[in-house]
Amino acid sequence: MGNVREWWHGLIVYQVYPMSFQDSNGDGVGDIRGVINRLNYIQNLGVNMIWLNPIFKSPKVDNGYDISDFLEIDPIFGTMAEVEELILEAHKRGIKVIFDFVMNHTSEQHPWFQEALKGKGNPYRDYYIWADGKNGGKDLPNNWESFFTGTVWEKEPSGDQYYFHLFAKEMPDLNWANPEVRRAMVDIAFFWLDKGVDGFRLDAFIHLQKEDGFPDVEGLDEGEIGLAENYYANLPKINEYMKFFTSTLRERYPDTFIVGEAASATVELARSYTDPVDGGCDTVITFRYFTMDEKSKDPRLSSNMQKTKLLYGAFKKNLQEWQQVMADVGGPTLYWNNHDMARVVSRIGDDTIHRDNSAKMLAALMYLQKGIPFILNGEELGMKNLFLNDIKNFHSPEAQTFYKDALALGYSEEAVLYNLRESSKDASRGAMQWDQSAFAGFSTVGPWSGVNVEPEYNVAAEEAAFDSILHFYRKVLDLKKTDLFIDGDYQLWDTHDDFFVYERVMDKKVGLVICNVTDQTREFVLHPLEQHGYRQILLQNEGNSTEGETLHLAPYGVAIFQTDYNS
Repeated sequence: MGNVREWWHGLIVYQVYPMSFQDSNGDGVGDIRGVINRLNYIQNLGVNMIWLNPIFKSPKVDNGYDISDFLEIDPIFGTMAEVEELILEAHKRGIKVIFDFVMNHTSEQHPWFQEALKGKGNPYRDYYIWADGKNGGKDLPNNWESFFTGTVWEKEPSGDQYYFHLFAKEMPDLNWANPEVRRAMVDIAFFWLDKGVDGFRLDAFIHLQKEDGFPDVEGLDEGEIGLAENYYANLPKINEYMKFFTSTLRERYPDTFIVGEAASATVELARSYTDPVDGGCDTVITFRYFTMDEKSKDPRLSSNMQKTKLLYGAFKKNLQEWQQVMADVGGPTLYWNNHDMARVVSRIGDDTIHRDNSAKMLAALMYLQKGIPFILNGEELGMKNLFLNDIKNFHSPEAQTFYKDALALGYSEEAVLYNLRESSKDASRGAMQWDQSAFAGFSTVGPWSGVNVEPEYNVAAEEAAFDSILHFYRKVLDLKKTDLFIDGDYQLWDTHDDFFVYERVMDKKVGLVICNVTDQTREFVLHPLEQHGYRQILLQNEGNSTEGETLHLAPYGVAIFQTDYNS
């Protein structure tokens, strides 16, 4: 199958976080009508697929990932008719639509779980995962820790067993070992495909299998719990479940696009999940690209909630490995941020002095590699982290836990809030910045999430400024649609860690992307042109210049060259 171009190799995906995108009815929460109203903007950006975070009926314990009805739209977002209109209007503009598909768990309020709670004889009991407690039921079934802190086990309210929840206790895990569950999830997917949806982003699919017998994590003290990734992540049956799920869908809808969230997957696992014969996904999203400086963090506190810098040397090696291993299946997913991580210009770039140049450089660095770009709404404006100055404004359980733990260790409230502002997922969920009016054009009232109102960093201002981040993103995506930057071979250059340099090669054409990843000016010496070659600059950001073979790069400077050879 190697190096055959599939239709989806040319995708450019725009992630819309619906609650924060556009409010159309003045309740402070983004909605489906708001997305419909902004489809022309999305089209003009140059993307060809929208990924919508969950819009299904939900108690919102985890911002919609706790679903109480997979076949109903949450009234806060609008109606089924509006969803159908969104799909239709997107398709008219050449934009495909994929939905988040939460397959690992439901809300505790889902009818299946409410039935399951009625007792062991209920037909829905086996839709979920149950275990007896140890020592006659007095102790937990094992010492596994959930991703949202605390044990993975919760005692059922009126029985003597425990149910399993990898995330919040209000989000019980489904039992994928039960074929009825697998068939029920296929039926849900067909419901949406019949509505015209083009595919799914599979949430947490790597956790569908749990180790039989629920063995304890070794090496923990009595009463202590610990993460047990090797017992509930990337187990052998995952591909079997995925292959059944996706191949069944494709019998009826052959072009169903599937991107899996494989947070902890290694590159070898990712390749197996996307294998054209044995895998179920077209591509996967991993969280393993970004090697951050862990030495500066306090090991007693959650690593994800502490501000630090990207280690470019290790980052380059990571991306090179992913490029090599995934090359024959269209390359890896290319992304800087999503709804689960802080904004890239704040996390990795410079959101103060060099905001424009760093945002532009990072866009070119990532999205001109081989693979499918995934762009979080607002990233194309250089939106920075949301400024939150009160712990009450952080919605994620992890942020609340970090706050308590850090204060208990003696950290000042100011220091704790700074770290949360810089690193928590809440910081990425600020309202989309459309203009510089009171609530940034997102709503007529204060947004649920908060909003940064900035005179220069909003759609209206950046549309009007020819050198804006928005215009630069459009140009990068125009390049991304060319054969060279879709199909060209990827080759990372061996350079100092102040630079990130790679080329894309196709026949007699070479695209060269040269990035200065520092906040200082840098000089880069280009290779002399071979005879019969012609080099041109396709795109660059501000402050760079060339002098002979020497490229003078501004802080966070980037220059993209194309060389054509005629012999």
